Amino acid sequence: MTRLAFLGTPEVAAVVLRALHGAGHQVALVVTAPDRRRGRGSALVPTAVKQCAAELGLPLSDRIADVLGARIELGVVVAFGSIIRRDVLAEVPMVNLHFSLLPRWRGAAPVERAILAGDERTGVCLMALDEGLDTGPVFARVETQVHAEETAAELRSRLADLGASLLIERLAGGVATLGTAEPQVGGPLYAAKIKRSELQLVWERPAIELGRLVRVGRAWTTFRGKRLIVEGARVVGATPGGDRSAAGLPSGELPTGELPATGTLLGDEVVCGEGRLELLEVRPEGRSAQSFDSWQRGARVAVGERLGG
Repeated sequence: MTRLAFLGTPEVAAVVLRALHGAGHQVALVVTAPDRRRGRGSALVPTAVKQCAAELGLPLSDRIADVLGARIELGVVVAFGSIIRRDVLAEVPMVNLHFSLLPRWRGAAPVERAILAGDERTGVCLMALDEGLDTGPVFARVETQVHAEETAAELRSRLADLGASLLIERLAGGVATLGTAEPQVGGPLYAAKIKRSELQLVWERPAIELGRLVRVGRAWTTFRGKRLIVEGARVVGATPGGDRSAAGLPSGELPTGELPATGTLLGDEVVCGEGRLELLEVRPEGRSAQSFDSWQRGARVAVGERLGG
């Protein structure tokens, strides 16, 4: 089997590492990011890949340069998050599993950008690593549908499994069976890292767009001046010019003939620029996630109160 170096950081990369080890490949070195301080206690937390490598008894490093001189046949990169130096690429051939159908969504957040754009299909590319940003030629790719209510975390997990299977298949006979990499075809789109400001739920926007934001994760609004994370939601009445009537208010009525403003809570639904967003799960500032119904009862939401105001 192939003597590999593996470079990765999050859980999706750990999925691929486990698959390579299980398939019998010799993982001679695992490179991952250093431990980072997280949480209220600022404790040092290892990456998912570091934890996986420790469980499997694999050699570990946080230095890319350690790949040099390790007699590596092939480096496998999955969501590593750091640039591979030119001198390393010159000595060690490397492949990368990228979670998009290149050249669409090169960059740091391909899964999130695919969801935000409303892409119906995405996939995984097994590509040769070069000095550019996901510009290398592609050995193989596998496509899959983006399900209507699938979150970024769920889609990323599926793509990790698909990518692991693709990589194992292509390395069945060692590096020789990778095949010939073909140049990417078409105009590229870039998947910049998602900024916190992009995740704000601006209720003047259509419900279908806001539902995608919730699926990406960490979407937020405010209520009574405090931040409220929306963990789960469902789009309802998403047609252009969708329902903005007061039907569904828990009690009382708005003044006759008055349309509820965007952001108004109508029971468990929020009025949007087009349609409504049904809230399923929320996480108040400084607290754990809970069902929207539980939060609404605890907060004693008044008739016609608004989010984001």
